[in-house]
Amino acid sequence: MAGVVERRSIDVVPDDERHGRAVSQFTLWLTANLQITAVVTGALAVVFGANAFWSLIGLLLGNLLGGAVMALHSAQGPRLGLPQMITSRAQFGVRGAAVPLALVIVMYIGFFASGSVLAGQAVGALTHLGETPGIVLFAAVTAVAAAVGYRLVHALGRIAGLVCALAFVYLGIRLLHRADLGTLLADHRFGLPVFLLAVSLSASWQLAFGPYVADYSRYLPRHTSARATFWWTLSGSVLGAQWSMTFGALAAAAAPAAFVGHEVGYVVGLGGAGLTASLLYFVIALGKLTINVLNTYGGFMSLVTGVSGFRGQRTLSPRGRAAYIAGIMVAGSAVALLGKDSFLTAFKDFLLFLLTFFTPWSAINLVDYYLISKERYDIPALSDPGGRYGAWNLRALAVYAFGVLAQLPFLTTHFFTGPLVAPLGGADVSWLVGLGVPAAAYWAVARGDTARLPEPATAPPAEHSPARSGG
Repeated sequence: MAGVVERRSIDVVPDDERHGRAVSQFTLWLTANLQITAVVTGALAVVFGANAFWSLIGLLLGNLLGGAVMALHSAQGPRLGLPQMITSRAQFGVRGAAVPLALVIVMYIGFFASGSVLAGQAVGALTHLGETPGIVLFAAVTAVAAAVGYRLVHALGRIAGLVCALAFVYLGIRLLHRADLGTLLADHRFGLPVFLLAVSLSASWQLAFGPYVADYSRYLPRHTSARATFWWTLSGSVLGAQWSMTFGALAAAAAPAAFVGHEVGYVVGLGGAGLTASLLYFVIALGKLTINVLNTYGGFMSLVTGVSGFRGQRTLSPRGRAAYIAGIMVAGSAVALLGKDSFLTAFKDFLLFLLTFFTPWSAINLVDYYLISKERYDIPALSDPGGRYGAWNLRALAVYAFGVLAQLPFLTTHFFTGPLVAPLGGADVSWLVGLGVPAAAYWAVARGDTARLPEPATAPPAEHSPARSGG
């Protein structure tokens, strides 16, 4: 068991512990997206007003745009051997990185909760215990799997990927037996606001993986091509997400009254009853287990990164690891139990609200890594508040805050709508502002800060960078 349970947390993975190939990122991210919450995300585009035809196009565009940003983060993993969020210390300072980290942890808890609501329905039906015990049982299994760590995550991804892919093929065939595809796609009327909502929903889905995607590529050998890591991550994530979201959009278009509020029951009902229904409940729970393990593991990593910036801690005991993971589980389960009765509206607002905080972080991180630092970070300085990156980088934090605030006039959610939304016909373009504005602002303030840049010998540039090779 000692060889199975992961020993690393936020420390650098040494070369003699690196293993695997870039194709492993394809299976992991395909599986992470072949699951019920992605189905619901695709359905939301139709539920909130778009027709199926333009929903599918908007969802694909958002998956490609958001997936490209997410995959650029993935390419950092083999290069640095570090979890994703600890690299934020190079931009925000060793302690200043706690600001975006706090928001990342909220994201993980929210996704843990939303996944537990849907998986809890499946587990409750499968075990005949009911939804609330199903949520608690599912959360406990997730925590145990996350505590085992990296190897189990990838093994689970390979198994669940095959099972979920077969199930989605079967469910797609069953859906098209109930509804005519030509009829579902016959309405071609275009509405810009709801089209952009579809783009935003899928883009936010992909961008939300950004804060932890390198956690799962950091064990790849250092010589792994950044281009290969980028493309395998992008293709797996986009294919899985578009597959699931297409199914959700078509299901919502075919039977909106039956689908909304009964997502798990409707999906299982497509497959049949008896043993088939039990198998589909199991598949739904298995698919959610994969992504919820990722969320729990990512939340654990982010929490340790935030705390260690103040305590100077680089390694973690098994007991400490279990305590952090238990904290994520308890918080996520509590949110799931409190919000399970208003899931759809709350989840849509949660996705779009999170996007407001993570597009500026992604923009700053990628500009710094690929354009300012040229893929060279002083790894020891990432743990030293007195080192070249400092404790707090106030300029980067100011750019981050500016990037968040710049989006508010364009943001539309259930609890807040910006003043520029109405002139744009109700369209939400805040995430585009959140990528472009902080990227330009950070480039302007950071490009002359040569004191933060290590010598090339500290971390020589890797070959085949996606930023320099068109990858």
